[in-house]
Amino acid sequence: MIMFRGSITALITPFKNGDIDWKAFDNLIEWQIENGTHGLVPCGTTGESPTLTHDEHMAIVKRCVDVVKQRIPVIAGSGSNSTKEAIDLTISAKEAGADGALIVTPYYNKPSQDGMYAHFKAIQDSCDLPIILYNIPGRSVVDMNLATMTKLAKLPNIVGVKDATSDLIRPLETRLEIGPDFCQLSGDDPTAAAFLAQGGHGVISVAANVAPKQCADMQDAWVSGDMKTFISLRDALMPLGRDLFSDTSPGPTKYAASLLGLCSEEVRLPVLPPNDAAKEKVKAALKHAGIEF
Repeated sequence: MIMFRGSITALITPFKNGDIDWKAFDNLIEWQIENGTHGLVPCGTTGESPTLTHDEHMAIVKRCVDVVKQRIPVIAGSGSNSTKEAIDLTISAKEAGADGALIVTPYYNKPSQDGMYAHFKAIQDSCDLPIILYNIPGRSVVDMNLATMTKLAKLPNIVGVKDATSDLIRPLETRLEIGPDFCQLSGDDPTAAAFLAQGGHGVISVAANVAPKQCADMQDAWVSGDMKTFISLRDALMPLGRDLFSDTSPGPTKYAASLLGLCSEEVRLPVLPPNDAAKEKVKAALKHAGIEF
């Protein structure tokens, strides 16, 4: 049984004058649910987790769980390149009532495949919470191979992967090796549609911050076999998925959110608001997706 599927939004963290804008955060969650989003990820990379304090991180997960009230799944970002820190954040997410944890491969310290296995095993042994592995070589430098993932999938709390490699061979290889019940979520909006055809179950989406209905409807159209709607939404969303990364993320996404009146475009250093060229791309992509601002 697949625990998580569809369009799962990698939530931005709204800021106002350096602090978390809780009112905007609450409103964003309600807007996501109203527009059909299938799940939420607070405190992922898009939520600027590297620049959140530990207290902020835990407060955001708790607030998200409290606002959602079990209407859709909440998968807390709780990864770290420190195994102990990842354990602490995952236990905190469990205590807050999260439905799962998204845990990134350890960045910067470049562990071996055996090191990655030991890292994730220690986390899953410490806390009875479903874990989605997050494989993103572009940010973490290390790339979890299929043999390591297959070994980890045998552990009871390892239920799936967020694959941000943009390699569309991988989901089919993973499905054939681990089986159809291992949850596979694309980590790249431009591959979200193709990922489904290769055996995937959904996407952890940046674009869904500003196009929640379109992203959710595309996933629903695939499940229902409505290929006309699926193709139309796939084509409408492609520039948005690409151009929200036309400058350092989540700068362009927060700019798009500010155009829609969802929150300010404020980000935390060392990330800056997007440059003018990126802003023009974002506005064009929103228009292409049929989003008014």
